[in-house]
Amino acid sequence: MTTTTTTGTTLVIGATGTTGSRTTAQLVAAGRRVKAASRRATALPGAERVRFDWYDPDTYDAALVGADRLYLVPPVGDPDPAGVMLPFLERARGAGVRRAVLLGSSAIPAGGPAVGKVHQALPGLFDQWAVLRPSWFMQNFTGAHAHADSIRDEGVVRTAAGSGRVGFVDADDIAAVAVRALTDERAPGTDLVITGPEALSHDDVAAVLAEVTGRPVVHQRLTHDAMRDRLAAVMPPEFAAMLAGMDAAIAGGSEDRTTDTVQRVTGRAPHSFRRVVEREA
Repeated sequence: MTTTTTTGTTLVIGATGTTGSRTTAQLVAAGRRVKAASRRATALPGAERVRFDWYDPDTYDAALVGADRLYLVPPVGDPDPAGVMLPFLERARGAGVRRAVLLGSSAIPAGGPAVGKVHQALPGLFDQWAVLRPSWFMQNFTGAHAHADSIRDEGVVRTAAGSGRVGFVDADDIAAVAVRALTDERAPGTDLVITGPEALSHDDVAAVLAEVTGRPVVHQRLTHDAMRDRLAAVMPPEFAAMLAGMDAAIAGGSEDRTTDTVQRVTGRAPHSFRRVVEREA
C-alpha cells in the first residue's frame, strides 16, 4: 500500500475506546483531520470532539458534517448491531462519505452473527472499504476489561478456552492498520485478519503476566456453561452465550493462527504480548 497525499476528514466512532482512541491519536500524529465521536465528553488532543450515540439518530447528521471517511466501532454488547449501524451507514453515504473501515472480529466472518451482518453489507454501501478482523486484544489483560479486573483483584484469568491458543494482538497494531486503511490511496477492499506475532494459550498469558509483574497469576479453566452463566450476570444472556461460545471455539483451535497483516500493511512487525505487558501492566 502507498500513502496518498490527499487530505480528508475521518469520523472516528467510538473514539474513546480501545482502538478508537489509538486510531484517533495516530491519525492526528500523521497530520490528519479527525472528528472524534463518542457519547462521553472526553477531549482528545488535536481532534474535533462530536457527540454521537448509535441509539440516538438525532446525533448522526452533526457528526457526519465534513467527514468523507469513517472508522466504525460497533455498539458494545449489542447482539444485533446491524439494526442501528446499517441505517446510519445509509445516511453516511448520502452525506458524502466514500470510505468506511469497520472493526470486526477474527471470530466472525462476513454474514456471520452480530457484526458479521454489517461486514456483509459494507461492500454494497461504499466503493472504498475494509473490515479489520483482529484477534482478541492483548489489552483485555491490562486495561478496562473483566480479565484485567480479575487479574488485578484476584490473580486469576477465567475462561472456557481450555488449552486453546490465540494470536492475541496489540490494540496499537490494530490502530496502525486502521490508519493505513483509512488514508492510503485506495482502501484494501477486503477483510484483514490481524494477529500478534505468536499464538498463546491462557496458561501462557498467565505465566507472562506473573513473570513481568512479579505477582502470581493463574488461568482457571471453566466449562462452557459456567462461563456463560458468569457472563450473563453482567451482560445480556444472548451476548454472554455468544462470548462463551467463542471461548469454546478457541478450545477447539479456531484462533490458533498468526497472520502477516501488521507487517504487510504497516511495514513493521507486530508487538509481542510480553512487550505490551511491560509497557502497560
